[in-house]
Amino acid sequence: MKEVKDFLKKILLAVELFFVIVLVHWDKLLFVGIIALDQFVKAKIISTMVPGESIPILQNVFHITYVLNPGAAFGILPNQRIFFLVAGGVLLILAAYFYPKINKKDTLSKFGAIILVSGATANLIDRVQSGLVVDFLDCKGFPVFNIADVAIVAGMFVMVYVILFKMETQSSGKIETL
Repeated sequence: MKEVKDFLKKILLAVELFFVIVLVHWDKLLFVGIIALDQFVKAKIISTMVPGESIPILQNVFHITYVLNPGAAFGILPNQRIFFLVAGGVLLILAAYFYPKINKKDTLSKFGAIILVSGATANLIDRVQSGLVVDFLDCKGFPVFNIADVAIVAGMFVMVYVILFKMETQSSGKIETL
């Protein structure tokens, strides 16, 4: 009986440690998780489909369509690889500088910044590897996009919301929400 109790205590300690790590490092886990998910799905698309191939999930509504995008969102600024590499590098440097200035309690700002930067990083990985971004989510009536694009757009919406409705700059230089 004592062995069972000791074993259960060890399991509970491990679970508690897991949750402490998740709570303390949720932002890093989210950052890595979005990039990993995006890159994993893109690798599956590349290995199982050919460019231009489309698999209907909901006919004429949603397809998985393999597209190699040489531009930015919606295909704008095609074939500007150097511009996108420099812009992506600058974004990462700015994020590394400004992220620590966000108040630790301001989870909404941290969330928006993390998902935006993780999406940009995932697409930057594509650009470094081949100069092209792999897109595959095809909602008919919209340009084809990917998981990283969703993270970028969602992060922008969160950041705009925070800036317009929640942000207040403190005299300490820290950025806080109201």
